[in-house]
Amino acid sequence: MSHTTQTPERRRSRRELARTGGAVVLAVLMTLFAVLNLKQVEVNWIFGKSNTPLIIVIVASLLVGILLTHFVELRQRRKR
Repeated sequence: MSHTTQTPERRRSRRELARTGGAVVLAVLMTLFAVLNLKQVEVNWIFGKSNTPLIIVIVASLLVGILLTHFVELRQRRKR
């Protein structure tokens, strides 16, 4: 019979446990959000239309926003 006691330096801090718990909650919420937004929507492009799941439109918009923010911040840093 082996004991799996943790040494003081191996024991997880409350902060680390809170981060892990927060990450798990965020992952569950993101999964629910994706599952609830699978409805097909019509997307109007400059040259045409297409049908795609709503979650794809949301994620694509999020990624474009992140990229634009990143490039604007890089440009501002270079000006300084």
